[in-house]
Amino acid sequence: MTYQECLDYLYQQLPMYHRIGNAAFRKSLDNIIALCDALGQPQHQFKSIHVAGTNGKGSSSHMLAAVLQEAGYKTGLYTSPHLKSFTERVRVNGQELPQEYLICFVEEHKQLFESIKPSFFEMTVALAFKYFAEEQVDVAVIEVGLGGRLDSTNIITPDVSLITNISFDHQSMLGDTIAAIAAEKAGIIKAKVPAVISMRQPEAEEVFMEKAAEVEAPLYFAQDRFELEQTESTLQRQVFQVTGEGELYLQDLVLDLAGGYQKYNLPGVLQVLQVLQDLKGYVIPEAAIQRGLANTKSITGLKGRWQVLQQVPLTICDTGHNEDGIRQILQGLEQLRPKQVHMVFGAVNDKDVTKILQLLPPKYNYYFCQANIPRALPVMQLQQKAEGVGLKGKAFHTVAEAIAAARANAAPDEVIFIGGSTFVVAEIEEL
Repeated sequence: MTYQECLDYLYQQLPMYHRIGNAAFRKSLDNIIALCDALGQPQHQFKSIHVAGTNGKGSSSHMLAAVLQEAGYKTGLYTSPHLKSFTERVRVNGQELPQEYLICFVEEHKQLFESIKPSFFEMTVALAFKYFAEEQVDVAVIEVGLGGRLDSTNIITPDVSLITNISFDHQSMLGDTIAAIAAEKAGIIKAKVPAVISMRQPEAEEVFMEKAAEVEAPLYFAQDRFELEQTESTLQRQVFQVTGEGELYLQDLVLDLAGGYQKYNLPGVLQVLQVLQDLKGYVIPEAAIQRGLANTKSITGLKGRWQVLQQVPLTICDTGHNEDGIRQILQGLEQLRPKQVHMVFGAVNDKDVTKILQLLPPKYNYYFCQANIPRALPVMQLQQKAEGVGLKGKAFHTVAEAIAAARANAAPDEVIFIGGSTFVVAEIEEL
């Protein structure tokens, strides 16, 4: 098998949520348990940190992995979906999974897949756990794929669980209230395992408190301990003074992830690091925290979070795709005080895109597009829905055509934004 043949086999044989949507989502942990049992239960052979949430779980996972690596730990990182290459999903000390490992894993376990019939995600999680066990990582940061309670990653017993922001996304599977969605995310809180909640949200916090009490898990609301004062903000980095319980905790903390929404993620990350030191015996010097957060992107390879692609005209992309994520993006764009925004926008077909379109400013110029996946919302439908809420723009059948048109029309002092869906961002050539 070549690497491409291996990927073709996986994409064709295994139901893939990010391509086909809800039909690939399994409401059971039976398959992942069966897979991991056949592989020798690799999920129990390394320490882990489990990260769930609607928005912020990817950024938080990368920040934690960067700091732990800087503290001298051999660190695994499992995230999804990938933007450019499948191997981005599984990293050890920032290095992507070797293509040869994937090929050998698939060839060796083809019969197992054909008997269990796992989803693409179930297979990927099993692969990650096996790789981390074989690499003998000191700790792995494991990002939940969707929800928490029934997510394939939820067969680990981590040293600490982290839950970031809760907002509306995947309501058809997770529930249509914040409390219902929070209950699914709370499914990662394990008996007597410390749980950190990044931010207090009135509709969600009661759910977390009840679950933690039920399983006797120490519970920490990070916002209660850490206060952030931003002293500098550019398109490349942010600087914070961090106060912990009224005293200066970290001075001039540099974060190389831009985007105003990171201020909601950072307290959760800092609280997890504190819990690991206080309760789990990890040694994480302040210098490792400073270095890790100042260099998260280069250490972990994180892409697509308020990423500057070009300076003239200023071109930014972001993978935020639900109501809360889009609100944060719009806030960031307004802070740039742009003369005009040219927005390249695409969406998937299994979300209520009208609610998101209603958030978008009519004053922007729109370039509607369709990512090259079966789950993409057809661009003519997207344009029609957009016009229904007063947005005007042209329709393009590919992401590349939409970006080219935006670049042809944007003046040097205007802004181009590319997003609406992870899969739109994934098709940006220079990413």
